[in-house]
Amino acid sequence: MASILDEYEDSLHRSVSVQQSRASVGIPHSGYVNARLEKETPIFNKQRIDFAPPEKINSLVVSSNQLCMSLGKDTLLRIDLGKPDEPNQVELGRKDEAKVYKMFLDHTGSHLLIALNTSECLYLNRSVQKVRALSRWKGHLIESVGWNKFLGSETNTGPILVGTSQGQIYEAEISVSEGSLFSTNPDQYFRQVYTLEEESGPAPVCCLEIERGIEGKFFIIATTRKRLFQFVGKVPEGTEQQGFSSIFAVHADHLPSFREFPANLGFSEIAFYTPKLRSNPRSFAWMMGNGVLYGTLDYSRPDSILSDERVWVYPPDIDITVNKPISIVLTQFHFLLLLPDRVKAVCTLNGQVVFQDLFLEKFGLLTRMIKDPTVQQIWIHTEKVVFRYHVQRESRDVWKMYMNMNKFDLAKEYCKDRPECLDIVLAKEAEHCFQNKRYLDSAKCYALTQNYFEEIALKFIEAKQEEALMEFLIKKLSNLKPSEKTQTTLLTTWLTELYLNWLGILQGDPSQRNLYLDTREKFRTFLSSPKNKDCLFNNRASIYELLASHGDTEHMVYFAVIMQDYERVVAHHCQHDEYDEALNVLSRHRDEKLFYKFSPVLIQHIPKKVVDAWISMGSRLDARNLIPALVNYSQSASTQQINEAIRYMEFCVYQLEETQQAIHNYLLSLYALCRPDSLLSYLEQAGTNPNRIHYDLKYALRLCAEHGHHRACVHIYKVMELYEEAVDLALQVDVDLAKSCADLPEDDEELRKKLWLKIARHVVQEEKDVKKAMACLSSCALLKIEDVLPFFPDFVTIDHFKEAICNSLEDYNKHIEELKREMEEATQSAKRIREDIQEMRNKYGSVEPQEKCAACDFPLLNRPFYLFLCGHMFHYDCLLQAVFPNLPAYKQAKLEDLQKKLAATSQPSKSHHRPKDADTISLGKGQQSREQIKADIDDIVAAECVYCGELMIRSIDKPFIDPQKYEEEMQSWL
Repeated sequence: MASILDEYEDSLHRSVSVQQSRASVGIPHSGYVNARLEKETPIFNKQRIDFAPPEKINSLVVSSNQLCMSLGKDTLLRIDLGKPDEPNQVELGRKDEAKVYKMFLDHTGSHLLIALNTSECLYLNRSVQKVRALSRWKGHLIESVGWNKFLGSETNTGPILVGTSQGQIYEAEISVSEGSLFSTNPDQYFRQVYTLEEESGPAPVCCLEIERGIEGKFFIIATTRKRLFQFVGKVPEGTEQQGFSSIFAVHADHLPSFREFPANLGFSEIAFYTPKLRSNPRSFAWMMGNGVLYGTLDYSRPDSILSDERVWVYPPDIDITVNKPISIVLTQFHFLLLLPDRVKAVCTLNGQVVFQDLFLEKFGLLTRMIKDPTVQQIWIHTEKVVFRYHVQRESRDVWKMYMNMNKFDLAKEYCKDRPECLDIVLAKEAEHCFQNKRYLDSAKCYALTQNYFEEIALKFIEAKQEEALMEFLIKKLSNLKPSEKTQTTLLTTWLTELYLNWLGILQGDPSQRNLYLDTREKFRTFLSSPKNKDCLFNNRASIYELLASHGDTEHMVYFAVIMQDYERVVAHHCQHDEYDEALNVLSRHRDEKLFYKFSPVLIQHIPKKVVDAWISMGSRLDARNLIPALVNYSQSASTQQINEAIRYMEFCVYQLEETQQAIHNYLLSLYALCRPDSLLSYLEQAGTNPNRIHYDLKYALRLCAEHGHHRACVHIYKVMELYEEAVDLALQVDVDLAKSCADLPEDDEELRKKLWLKIARHVVQEEKDVKKAMACLSSCALLKIEDVLPFFPDFVTIDHFKEAICNSLEDYNKHIEELKREMEEATQSAKRIREDIQEMRNKYGSVEPQEKCAACDFPLLNRPFYLFLCGHMFHYDCLLQAVFPNLPAYKQAKLEDLQKKLAATSQPSKSHHRPKDADTISLGKGQQSREQIKADIDDIVAAECVYCGELMIRSIDKPFIDPQKYEEEMQSWL
């Protein structure tokens, strides 16, 4: 613990030095450095269009990247902004003094309406070149058009609404037929549906907008100079093509809902913001005399689509009597006001002017501003010049405004991709929550910031908010990287200390029981968190010290279980006499080493359960390591308790089939001590083969002798083949047991006879039972009456042995007769053998002149040869060559030696002056020796036919071709 506090103190010093170094170089407290290599582009980036109109610009409209411009008196210029180099010019064909009053272009850029100041209206479709007059519209000065965005197409507008300067609202439809484009009028119908009025009577319809909500509900917004009307109603499904008459008919007898403001610009204009193509507008801005009414559009409301309304007054430099605004455009967070010489952008969040662009006098007065809703571009024109504004990253500074408004969730939403800004927002939110005593929320936010850890921690400590401090530390810990091990250790240890303090306080207060349980659960979750596992494991000694210092044994055990430190858990239970719990831990985690360590303690208190646990572990436990525990236990326990030790040893021997000598020896000792009946059965079941017996015979013998188990000793003597000792000991127990031992040495008749004599001596001398002694003679065929007679005392009469002596004499006579018969049979066999030998000496075979050697296939009679009974014939040298490689090494050596001796006897003598007699004698000796050598060679070489004898059988696994000569043989065949 001391080392961790030292590290913490060092980290504080390092933090202070870093803070000082940051302050010296001007690093902000957020920890981020904003380095911009070049000036950031403005939100509204103005671009002048490279276009010099031949005549003054009267009006300009744009939609769906289609721009239409009225030039001079009679010219209409159409430009596809996707192909700006291919403008299309159309002549209106008017010979009178009519001028273009306003133009209206639908959302698709296909339908263009041209309102003239002569109360006439022209129509031009994007796919044609000729302007058509709308005869039904004549006599009405068109002020506004509400396009149908739901049924309109490139050839048909669908039902639309048209507003006039006299306050009438007409419903109309324009359709262009490709087959008969010039044969019919494009305006299908033109009928009045409503009239808008102000307090002084009918007023011009400045704006019209048609929107569709949910469940087939339509909202129609219409504005005059001072009023904003809303018409709400449903159009039955399938009847949308019939128009909106049914909606207006509902309000025939009463005015619809409207908003009215006292000031008057002489006109008004409403703008909408649509975030995506083919989606409904989300907000609106209505420019009127008192300012700009801004709000959102809520399509779920039953009677009014307008929501969250508020009026932003015009900036102080705008005087509606002198330089009143001309047009308005709405973007996501701003509305732009067009003044005669400048453009102002006002933030819709706080009403502050965030952008102002002043135009030079040489360009002339600004005429109109319009936005293309499909590409979000803003167009402004004078009579001579056209400008275009690109809106770039409009939301870049929105987070600041939301933050200043304490709308922190929205602020974080708009800077989630900018960590330096997000850090500022989080710090501000944390400070705001802290000031409002929302300490837990403050801690959560502070943990996500880059503010100095020490400052925040001290802040909560000074406020005595330990729960918030814990929350801050937990969040901070979860955000640390795996490489930040020192910080992780510090926070983990500190949190443990705080949790223990808090639990100690709550535990002593019964009224805080629920809070105590909740905090305990949080602490356990903290200890068992996988992310903290490595840190807690590496510093488990410090954690144990903290737990011990607080006396929290419950969580010490819980922590030990999490750390898999089951040794500590079991030791704890044993110290508190919770032996069943200790055994449950051992059984649950099945750790062999822990069983070996704690079994000596547990078996003293719960022997049966411990043995059951051992048995359930099966072969995973080495019974040899448990013997010390059993020995200590059995020395101080009763016979009934020793039975548990025997039960486990029997399980090891009979179920697990253990062969370890120590296990069998210990089981023997337990049997000898408490179960002598089981001892003998165990020994008999182990068998009599010493190589298959797993206990120590000498130890078993000594053990049985010490406890007086004579029958068991006899059995062990028999296994050790100490038959004399077995018989001697058996005679002390039971004669029949001795008899069974005496017959065991089956291959040693002398020993068996000796053993039976011991039994007979014991019966005669100790038991003095003549009849039983005579029974011994009948049990063992090796004993004769004469062997037993010396054991009887002199006073015994012959009547007791009469029958035995007669039987013995009869046996002798039978044996003599059997020997005579065997002698006669041997004589006859010798006679037959002599006859067979004589016959073999006279046996011969004939060889034809054309016979050939079976090995070399050359004539046989050319060289010495052998003839075998099977009919095969071989030259001497051919047979020698075939037999020699297959002879054993010692026979090969002997054969070579005989051949050398044979060659030596065939050399002529060098002496020519020896006496004749001496030569004769020497020659005789040489001839005899030479014949003997040849006979020895024949015994080796011609012992059997090389093709029919055992030699051929032994060579069956040899290849026909020697592997070393295989290549040579293969080449010879090519």
